[in-house]
Amino acid sequence: VGGNECMERRYKELCREYSCKAKVYTKMNGSMKNIGTPDLLVLFTSTMSHKMLRSVISETKGQNIKVAHCHTSSMSALKNVLDIHTREKTQCPMS
Repeated sequence: VGGNECMERRYKELCREYSCKAKVYTKMNGSMKNIGTPDLLVLFTSTMSHKMLRSVISETKGQNIKVAHCHTSSMSALKNVLDIHTREKTQCPMS
């Protein structure tokens, strides 16, 4: 959630390299109800609004979802998150 709109395709490609299924939300489209119940939620905090953050937290409250906060929206930041969270399993927890 968050990130740069022009990087959306690259985020998805990087996740695919880790055998992960990814949904990317760079903008808030009404409510965030279609987030679902992911195994891992990556928040790019520098590029998301406070309103978007509150909406995401509200939609995922009470669910057992791992949340990774990244200050930057770079590919290397996402790669580091995926390295950490896929190290435990051979398949990505988001699949």
